[in-house]
Amino acid sequence: MYAVPLAPDAELRTLEPWQAQEFLANIDRGREGIDAYIPFASRNTDLDSARATLQSYADRQARDAGRIYGIWRDGVLVGGCMFVHFDAAAGTCEIGVWSEPAGQGRGLVTAAVRRLLAYAFEERGLRRAEWWNSTVNERSRAVAQRVGMTLDGTLREYTVHHGVALDLEIWSMLASEWPGSR
Repeated sequence: MYAVPLAPDAELRTLEPWQAQEFLANIDRGREGIDAYIPFASRNTDLDSARATLQSYADRQARDAGRIYGIWRDGVLVGGCMFVHFDAAAGTCEIGVWSEPAGQGRGLVTAAVRRLLAYAFEERGLRRAEWWNSTVNERSRAVAQRVGMTLDGTLREYTVHHGVALDLEIWSMLASEWPGSR
């Protein structure tokens, strides 16, 4: 299996349907923090739903329309990142992340996002990468800022999560702004 080092004790790897049990355990450990901001944890509550999520990303990868990666620290899945949307023809993608507490505070998510940006811009030649986050998700906003994205705007009351209308920020980076392009 192809692995990309993120730190001496952490790596990024493709997350596949056969790893549904490990994925579900990761979501369960981080459920409270993940579900506070995004419905990702709410959609992955048992082995069947976890497998279905991973299969949907495997199907997207086969269509070149998205993919999902896990972040392993000391051999344990502690979070991940994904191309929520990937459209090579249009030259755009959206990156998303999740993490349990054991994967936070060490720069692993930021390092993983940088790897996805490098892939999008340097290997695939995309022109724009997006990042969407709820305005109440300060950790997510901080990742967008750390990788050098620009806030394009805020969609007011764009989505409802747990009965609360949330504003969503849209951040982006253009290929010409990626440090690897200079």
